Amino acid sequence: MSTVNISFQDSLLKEIDKTARQEHRSRSELIREAARQYIRRQNQWSELFQLGDRIAKEKQLTIEEVEEEIAANRQKKANDR
Repeated sequence: MSTVNISFQDSLLKEIDKTARQEHRSRSELIREAARQYIRRQNQWSELFQLGDRIAKEKQLTIEEVEEEIAANRQKKANDR
């Protein structure tokens, strides 16, 4: 395992330490988990965008058509609430 030095604003470091204490874990464990989750989330978004690009290409959709479909779907969800 390697060690790195990271600078945090004092207020953020206080929040990190508070959360670590509440979860009975070390500061390092909390930051490692946060990094893992961030990387996992970024990979999921990347895969999602790749899937969207592939589907749009297969269906020969333009950016405008994709944006219109997204807007229509958001409007439908808002109306369903």
